[in-house]
Amino acid sequence: TECMLTLADLTALNQSQAIVIYTGWERHALVGSDIRLSCSFFSWRWTSEDVTFSWTYRPDGSRDSISIFHYTGGVPYVDNKGPFRDRLEFVGNPGRRDGSILLKNLDFSDNGTFTCDAKNPPDIVGRPSSVRLLVFEKVPIQAGVITGAIIGVVLGLLVLIVAIYYLMRFLVARRVFNLSVRSVPGLCPAALCQPGLCQGLGLTPEPIPGTETCVAKQA
Repeated sequence: TECMLTLADLTALNQSQAIVIYTGWERHALVGSDIRLSCSFFSWRWTSEDVTFSWTYRPDGSRDSISIFHYTGGVPYVDNKGPFRDRLEFVGNPGRRDGSILLKNLDFSDNGTFTCDAKNPPDIVGRPSSVRLLVFEKVPIQAGVITGAIIGVVLGLLVLIVAIYYLMRFLVARRVFNLSVRSVPGLCPAALCQPGLCQGLGLTPEPIPGTETCVAKQA
């Protein structure tokens, strides 16, 4: 059996490819706060004028999903009977392949899975992407205490490294100064030609005539 493709078939295959839809994996939020749920897609083609975005919601403990938002024909539609009818706002930019939504005044009952589906004709339909929302009364330990502890440890290490660096510079400079002063024979500045100063260093100054320096020798 022979398989033959017409020019029209080849053109259609070349122009139609499956899109890839992206959302986050899991989002955390506090009771009473707002959160943005992002949705975008990748396509080898330009963005179609017929691009659409759809969001569904499945509450925790439920097997059924309900439609909460749909964008088509350049117009966003929010479901007027769902749990987010007064708390959902479209904040995406379809021209940039962005179908994000904003959920307002979150409550514990909003915990669940949100699924975004996008279509960009004539691209082949892609697989919808889902993000799970977890609403807390307080910042969860994973996001608060652990993050703060990690930041504290990093800052502590940086302070310790800086302190060690300056301590090593001080010790090296002190060692170099002591070696240069105790060099025998050597030249000392005129200020060290005073007997009291050189004796404190264990040296005997011998001024060089016509100069402001002296030769330091061990006493």
